[in-house]
Amino acid sequence: MHHPPIILWLIVLLIGLCLGSFLNVVIARLPVMLMRGWRNEAREALELSAEHSPRFNLATPGSMCPRCETPIAWHDNLPLIGWIKRRGRCAACNTPISLQYPLVEIAGGLLAVAVLALHGLTAESLFIYGACLVLLVLAVIDFRTQLLPDVITLPLLWAGLLFQLLFQPLMLPSAVIGAMVGYLSLWSFYWLFKLVTGKEGMGYGDFKLLAALGAWLGWSFLPLMLILSAGIGAIVGLAAQACSPRLRGAPLPFGPFLALAGWVALLVGDEIMAMYLNLLM
Repeated sequence: MHHPPIILWLIVLLIGLCLGSFLNVVIARLPVMLMRGWRNEAREALELSAEHSPRFNLATPGSMCPRCETPIAWHDNLPLIGWIKRRGRCAACNTPISLQYPLVEIAGGLLAVAVLALHGLTAESLFIYGACLVLLVLAVIDFRTQLLPDVITLPLLWAGLLFQLLFQPLMLPSAVIGAMVGYLSLWSFYWLFKLVTGKEGMGYGDFKLLAALGAWLGWSFLPLMLILSAGIGAIVGLAAQACSPRLRGAPLPFGPFLALAGWVALLVGDEIMAMYLNLLM
């Protein structure tokens, strides 16, 4: 078997770290951009004057400390290196910088290496890596804000159908059914739980995320992903409550666990599915 040269592994790792750095920008800014947009839409509906605020998007303003708003120098903004160099603190005011930033960068790099190792360097693997990065963004945004933005989940769904059309056209019917069943399964659970308890067990973003995963993987993977995500979620939830009693009764976002199940299925899904079927037989 031909193994990629070491230089290719390093390049792929570096690209993954850089993409992880960009994902941090999306994670930090997209929820703010959406909130501002929703607020302006509400003001327009109420016939109030629009709020005038400085331009804010993924490119503007430049990276800065969230506390003292000092611009971050380019050499302090290098993926992973900048955080280590400053020991996780702002160079100007010494405010701690969230551990999220290096962790997302590392995740971007490790996912790139994992996709190269398991799928090689192909057009198909680029699609898979893109899906993994999108799941990473959704997982962290949902963990921080309990929000799964349509502007990310819906393109992920359509990208999954495009992936099947381009690379596995015979899987396209399964992908379409997977998208429908993925959405309807959690939608049905949501309403059943609400009718029984009077509470909302999850958000509509979870329905759309599972629909997107169904499009990428086909309907046959949905039971496995639900078992993985629900099982991991239950373990994490119980552990969190045991370590911190104040978390008892607090809502736990489901998106990160769906994303984790999606990574497993995208990267080693065939092997996991074979093990799962063997257990059932």
